[in-house]
Amino acid sequence: MKGTTKVEFEVGGQTMVFESGLLALQADGAVTCGVGENIVFSAVTSAKEAKEGVDFFPLQVEYREKFYAAGRFPGGYIKREARPSEKEILTMRVTDRPIRPLFPNGFFRDVQINNMLVSCDQKLDTDILSVNAASASLMISELPFMGPIGCVRIGRVNGEWVINPDHETLAASDLDLTYCGTREKAMMIEGSAKEISEADFVAAMQRAHEEVVKICDAQVELRKALGLPEKVVVAPVLETKYLDKARELVGEKFKELMKIVGKIERQDAVSALKEELKPQMVEIFGEEMSDNSFFHAFHDLEVETVRKNVIEGGARIGGRPFDKIRELSADVSVLPKLHGSSIFNRGETQTLCTVTLGTKKESQGLDAVTGGVSEKEFILHYNFPPYSVGEAGRLGMTSRREIGHGNLAERSIVPVLPDDFPYTIRVVSEIMGSNGSSSMATACGGCLALMDAGVPLKSPVAGISAGLFTDENGASIQVVDILGAEDHCGDMDFKVVGTRKGITGFQVDLKIAGLDWDQVKEAFEVTRKGRMEILDFMEGVIAAPREDLAASAPRITTVKIHPDKIGALIGPGGKHIRAITDGTGAQIDIEEDGTVNIFAVDAEAMQAAVREVNALTAEIEIGKTYDGKVIAVKDFGAFVECLPGKEGLVHISEMANERIASVGDICAPGDAMRVKCIDIDNQGRVRLSRKAALNDDAE
Repeated sequence: MKGTTKVEFEVGGQTMVFESGLLALQADGAVTCGVGENIVFSAVTSAKEAKEGVDFFPLQVEYREKFYAAGRFPGGYIKREARPSEKEILTMRVTDRPIRPLFPNGFFRDVQINNMLVSCDQKLDTDILSVNAASASLMISELPFMGPIGCVRIGRVNGEWVINPDHETLAASDLDLTYCGTREKAMMIEGSAKEISEADFVAAMQRAHEEVVKICDAQVELRKALGLPEKVVVAPVLETKYLDKARELVGEKFKELMKIVGKIERQDAVSALKEELKPQMVEIFGEEMSDNSFFHAFHDLEVETVRKNVIEGGARIGGRPFDKIRELSADVSVLPKLHGSSIFNRGETQTLCTVTLGTKKESQGLDAVTGGVSEKEFILHYNFPPYSVGEAGRLGMTSRREIGHGNLAERSIVPVLPDDFPYTIRVVSEIMGSNGSSSMATACGGCLALMDAGVPLKSPVAGISAGLFTDENGASIQVVDILGAEDHCGDMDFKVVGTRKGITGFQVDLKIAGLDWDQVKEAFEVTRKGRMEILDFMEGVIAAPREDLAASAPRITTVKIHPDKIGALIGPGGKHIRAITDGTGAQIDIEEDGTVNIFAVDAEAMQAAVREVNALTAEIEIGKTYDGKVIAVKDFGAFVECLPGKEGLVHISEMANERIASVGDICAPGDAMRVKCIDIDNQGRVRLSRKAALNDDAE
């Protein structure tokens, strides 16, 4: 279009396009990123100055899917997009994570990234376009973004890598990996897999990285095409005099405090040291030592101490070896009424997991603009209350973090769920204590609860995280099962879930500008060893899924009917199906192929519902005897309903062994009559005999 600047290039055999100069010209940077008919718009804006007292990087990332993008109206009464969906929130997080580490320390201006899906063919997931559009918008702005980054999705079908697969291809893939990197290093991975090996996973990342390089180069080309100079980022010079003095005064004491094993005891000791240090700093620096300045000096000293203890002293918090997992404990069947339950502890991280089994009607409907799966029959919810970290915090709506952590555990368990399981499953993880990797505890506890519920998992899964400590001299040390403080002070949270056979779920958060391939391979090996140790422990708690469901769980019987009989079972306006459910208390799910799933809590209700379904869908058969009801009497015979809605004629000659003068001498409408089917002609007309039934009964 006239007035715009466009860069086109190929990614995985598809044309990707960056375009700028048409929309949002007052933003610091605005770009659209498109593949085919899918286009995501990104606008980046920033405050001119940092707000007074702000001591963190206030980056806000938004992503919204507009229904008009697919030529649709929003659902519901109010025809306007409302609060973000889970899908949109997850895309915000996947956009935020690789971008945030690429701003320099000490940059505290507000930055907003507003992304929205404006065109969609409903064949492709557009989260990768959100990441690429955001990076490109930042690259053409003058904000100190140390990018660019590129993002692709990679799958594997029949042993072949597929870049940016559509929904249909992804459904056949054994890998769903969202990969993001700079031109030189890996920045982020997220997704799920069907038990693939660590070696195959690294190969997938390296193949994806080849395409990322193209995306990064295209953003540099876009900036050049816009006539902008080469982007140079100058990091702010950070004041260190307060940190230097704090180190001088209490640095050695701080090192000793980090040897305390217990989280609460260590936090109390650190707080006491903080109170001891503050008056000394005020005495030395006077009024210039504000509360904010002291907070940062002490915080920076804590980060520095933890990092130096690991890198220079070879000691992590509490003195635990780098490759040692904290003490594990767990139990199942901890809540009597539930269908399945567990408590899982790893150190001070604890989760209570519960399982609820329901009918297919309980599945969660999805209305993503981008298409794909329309409903979920496995749902995992993660709750992180303030008391889990000993705080009186804010209560209210589910946070983005809770949605993200729950989704990570959910997609990690999905690959081991049974292929044909007639229940909808809901797992809820209530975090009761947190000191690192509660999402990985959720994967472990959720798996135990599912096995306790009798869900026939293909294999148990376990999750663990690895951390990383680096310095400017090239040190790189990885540790397993990181604490909350190690996550905060370290460079990486590398989460991996899997079975003994391979990986099922993964997510990586970084605070540095990427990982090299040796670091990636080491992280996979660290987490693999940790995963095996946890799986060994879990097998000692419950070795396999229980053979029977809990007594309180709904039972299911499956009846197969001809698809042509579905209408007869449902009845006009749902009359028949409502009569069965109201009369028996059972719930009934009918699938298009004629599979009828009947759910009931007690055996009597189940048997009654099965009888009713069979009666409504069965056909009258020659040679079978039925207890029918007379629905009409004629001079030549009586019409008898043998099955619901199915009737036949008992001719007057078939009423009795002896000759009768009138049909009315034998029966009247509404009478019960036992009859036998003696013939069905080629037009489907049924001939019944009362006489034959009487003779059979007399034998």
